[in-house]
Amino acid sequence: YNGRLKVDRICSEEMEELAEHGITLPPNMQGLTDEQIEDLKLRDEWAEKCVPCGGAELKKDEIGRRNGQAPNEKMKQVLKKTIEEANALISKKQVQANVCVTLEMIKDALDQLRGAVMIVYPMGLPPHDPIRMEFEDQEDLSGTQAALQVIPPEESQLWWAAKELQRGKKLQEYVGKNEKTKIVVKIQKRGQGAPAREPVISAEDQKQMMLHYYKRQEDLKKLEEADDDSHLNSDWADRQALKRQFQGLANIRWAPR
Repeated sequence: YNGRLKVDRICSEEMEELAEHGITLPPNMQGLTDEQIEDLKLRDEWAEKCVPCGGAELKKDEIGRRNGQAPNEKMKQVLKKTIEEANALISKKQVQANVCVTLEMIKDALDQLRGAVMIVYPMGLPPHDPIRMEFEDQEDLSGTQAALQVIPPEESQLWWAAKELQRGKKLQEYVGKNEKTKIVVKIQKRGQGAPAREPVISAEDQKQMMLHYYKRQEDLKKLEEADDDSHLNSDWADRQALKRQFQGLANIRWAPR
């Protein structure tokens, strides 16, 4: 669980930015404008050491977190392709394919990401770069939303059907001996209580139901707007017209005497 979070942090938060804007600036230079850096006489000593393979392209980071020396298009594609492959390894779609995501697969995804970074940055990344810190298990998540998601192994609990699965007990004590039984077990941090129940319908099914309901409402609205009965007063809509014509009563006009 924590391994999937690590791969996701590297792919979705950091390597995308690395491909677009290059390595991170030293902490004392992040968020400063060029004028402020010049006034304070600050210098990024890692910018000359950590140059992307094939040369860099200038793509300024508007938030001032990275140095703007981005890899060229070819090297950028190396990073992006590896990101897609790593995300596919840890994707929840693996469940639908009956593939069990193991710790070995997590390590494989991390190795792929590490290899791609070495291809693009042969001299490595600065020690303060979050990607390098993640690879070395030195990441600092304090004060971030990601820190709330990580669950230390000793504080983890497994829950099913509002019941905590106690360590040391066998699964059959909770669900019986039928090996074909499928259950959804959730991991939770100790002290947080039972997790929320699974919705009766999935988010995708609910979306489709809402779309169907909206379309139905639009169709009914169009029918109401087209509900015009004035044609019933026309001669061709009179069911007794033919009978009166045979009886010679078709053109009778009534007038006062």
